[in-house]
Amino acid sequence: MARLEGYRAVVTGAGSGIGRAVVARFLTEGAKVVAVVRKTADAESLSAMGAVAVIGDVSQYDTAERAVAAATETFGGLDVYVANAGLWDFHRRMEKQSPEELARGFDEVFGVNVLGALYGARAAVEALRASGGSVIVTGSNACVLGGGGGVLYTASKFALRGLVMQLAKELAPQVRVNGVAPGATNTSLSGPLALGQAGKELNADADRMAVMQQHMLLGRVSEPEDHTALYVLLASRTESPYVTGAMLMSDGGLTISI
Repeated sequence: MARLEGYRAVVTGAGSGIGRAVVARFLTEGAKVVAVVRKTADAESLSAMGAVAVIGDVSQYDTAERAVAAATETFGGLDVYVANAGLWDFHRRMEKQSPEELARGFDEVFGVNVLGALYGARAAVEALRASGGSVIVTGSNACVLGGGGGVLYTASKFALRGLVMQLAKELAPQVRVNGVAPGATNTSLSGPLALGQAGKELNADADRMAVMQQHMLLGRVSEPEDHTALYVLLASRTESPYVTGAMLMSDGGLTISI
């Protein structure tokens, strides 16, 4: 039996990587999905998969508002909001950035990684209370230790972990709030325009991927699909009814290996 039969979901950052894999898994598990993307080509591709696509920037509140409206108007409600969209900073060190770059980079990285999730929760809270649903964010091993990125990325992921914990308190008992924290993953995750990294992709550098693999206890860098079962678990009211405020590690042992 499909584990999310009849569930209605929003997934942001759905154009590639973990977000796209979550959309595909949710559809397979019987859910109806609104997929939030930045590009028209991604919207068309996801529509062909059976999702309803919304184009927008998650750092703008109206994107979350439109995504929730698409779910409630098309599907009759919302059961889970997956705030997955994110930016990486390619380990950019503080002293390699001017004060102006730090300010612009902070606004862009936190706007997507933290404010995007907060906006999603705010836009979705009424619908999620009505359904007894949940919010799921995509964290990182950088939620719990340094070294998973540069100063901006790591700070944003620590903030995201705090956001999960605080929202779990504020939205209980009607809405559960949790996260999945992947480690090194073979995705095209890009960086902020403010740091000149918008055209870069995490998995485009074979040497970088090889270094990441050396730290993985399980001997390989993960694929996006390796993490999707945890999103299904946290979305399900029957499989994780007593889980809230949690950040589930899915990092191949990276956190305990360094």
